[in-house]
Amino acid sequence: MSAARLPLHGESRAVRFALIAIALAFMLLFLVLPLLAVFAEALRKGVGAYLEALREPDAWAAIRLTLITALIAVPLNLVFGVAAAWAIAKFEFRGKSFLTTLIDLPFSVSPVVAGLVYVLVFGAQGWFGPWLAEHGIRIVFAVPGIVLATIFVTFPFIARELIPLMQAQGNEEEQAAQVLGATGWQTFWRVTLPNIKWGLLYGVILCNARAMGEFGAVSVVSGHIRGQTNTMPLHVEVLYNEYQSAAAFAVASLLALLAIVTLVIKTVIEWRHQRELDAVAALPPERPATLPKEST
Repeated sequence: MSAARLPLHGESRAVRFALIAIALAFMLLFLVLPLLAVFAEALRKGVGAYLEALREPDAWAAIRLTLITALIAVPLNLVFGVAAAWAIAKFEFRGKSFLTTLIDLPFSVSPVVAGLVYVLVFGAQGWFGPWLAEHGIRIVFAVPGIVLATIFVTFPFIARELIPLMQAQGNEEEQAAQVLGATGWQTFWRVTLPNIKWGLLYGVILCNARAMGEFGAVSVVSGHIRGQTNTMPLHVEVLYNEYQSAAAFAVASLLALLAIVTLVIKTVIEWRHQRELDAVAALPPERPATLPKEST
């Protein structure tokens, strides 16, 4: 094809149309249709049966436990993610590469393996199991184990969003603030935090979505005690295995709604971030001050 026929984008109109059609077909087949199937099955027996499935005590206990787990795991990961990103991006120290590798560890380890590790450490026959049983402390097959497993699988999200952002920004502004007499806490709140706020919010959203939808690690450490240690994904599995498909899809639809809300919030944050960048780019450049001429 001659260069004269090619548009400015470098590809013909037919190629671009084909790529867009493939992307839309993929999204329709693997994203939109499954979501529609979930809501259709959830409402198959009517709105009354749908609401009754959500009001059922075990379902409400699963919803409450999922929210409690997320409310504990996300703030803890927020503190760890900001601290780890600040240390890695702003300082040089021994073990920096090792710390970065540890942050990526949950991405490479299966969640089921992570759950088995907690059972090995805190279970009745584990390393600390006899001591915990002697003091009446329950970790595995209880809420603390679910929270620990959720923290493990979700702690890379915030740190991994902030590390490249803070590395790209450098530390010149923090150094200038310290030269002007700002304390470390003042530097963080007035310089670092405003610069990373959008990446921080994005990481929190991803962390929260994974915390509410985690299945593998939580399934191992929960014990599947109905009404006590079942989160929403585990409760969906229990209902489906008991052939209560309408109730299972009702709870699953609630998870899908939470995912959709997460995507909407993520889109709004990205839109506001882009507007802020466009507003900064539209500002006129500052004219350098002219130096006075030296007298002869």
